[in-house]
Amino acid sequence: MEKSARLPTLHHYGRPVLSFSSHTCLCGRVPIKKRRYGQCLPSPFWVTQQGRWDSRWSHFTTSPELGDQEVRVSITHCGVCYTDIHGIDDYCGITTYPFVPGHEIVGYVSAVGRAVSSLKEGDWVGIGWQGRPCMQCEWCLQGEEQLCLDIVRSGTWVPYGGFSTSVVVDSRFAYPIPEAMPSEVAAVLMCAGVTVYSPLRSYAAGSSQKVGVIGVGGLGHLAIQFAHALGHEVTALSSSPEKKEQALAFGADHFIVAGDPATMRQTDYYFELLLCTAHGEINWESLLMTLRKTGKLILLGFHNVALNSTDLVAHQLSITGSFLGNRATMQEMLSFAQVHRIVPTVELMPMTQVNEAIQKVKENRARYRIVLVNDRSRMGG
Repeated sequence: MEKSARLPTLHHYGRPVLSFSSHTCLCGRVPIKKRRYGQCLPSPFWVTQQGRWDSRWSHFTTSPELGDQEVRVSITHCGVCYTDIHGIDDYCGITTYPFVPGHEIVGYVSAVGRAVSSLKEGDWVGIGWQGRPCMQCEWCLQGEEQLCLDIVRSGTWVPYGGFSTSVVVDSRFAYPIPEAMPSEVAAVLMCAGVTVYSPLRSYAAGSSQKVGVIGVGGLGHLAIQFAHALGHEVTALSSSPEKKEQALAFGADHFIVAGDPATMRQTDYYFELLLCTAHGEINWESLLMTLRKTGKLILLGFHNVALNSTDLVAHQLSITGSFLGNRATMQEMLSFAQVHRIVPTVELMPMTQVNEAIQKVKENRARYRIVLVNDRSRMGG
């Protein structure tokens, strides 16, 4: 068989998909695995603009086999999440190079495994961060698949993610998209949507609460919309005063300039729940002062947290993380978003501009979520 016939459907059109990582080469000429001691190491993910095999990279190049419970999804849209940046930079220490990120995926089912009964070829589906939990550990058996003990291998980007033309995932984690929901909207909801919806349902269920959303960005602008639709009093906290009008338009009842001591003092002991969606420098002790006694601070990203624990202990506060959501929560979130017309603010870019999109997200210039769109004429099954 010709090597060119064995290519995965990974059209990077002659440019390195990871070129803006701090671990990758910025020369724009060769894709690289990782920078070590000042040297650029080549990555095997390399397909020329004509889709021809480049013989310099000769391993890890075949598309994954389709398991009995799996589906192959041809990708039309994929959102860019800051977790993709973390993956590129190996922030969590779990990335295996070569690495192709992307986990806010929408596309159509192009092939199904022998045991798949819930989906058929042609179905329009969305895929989030999880593509194949083990389904055998205690957490998966409890229906909390997002806590799978084999969390690293359960990611959609194993062996490669959505910045490509197709992926293979467990069919149980490919979700039918609600009728009439635009693909770019659904793509963002597959990660950002469930990430903010899940803690609101877990920690702010029932009566209306005073909810603070820290950061008005990709996650934050959705958190404001969901919290408002759930009936809570919502305050947006942002270090960018120019975002005030947009935050109020998203449904915030109040807007606070974070980092301004005088303004922050007005919210002492005010919030019952804080959702931290920001990823920059954060004054944690100042935030804790805004929580009522027994209040909760929920981390939705991967933060370095350092603080004096006096208020945490004396006020009986809680700091906890929230990671994605299970399958039931994902399905509930999609339906809720459709009914309540929760729509992310999206900037569309062609998949061929993935490097530019990554750079915009890293520089906090995305407003508020970038979704990459594949050229359908170049897509494979």
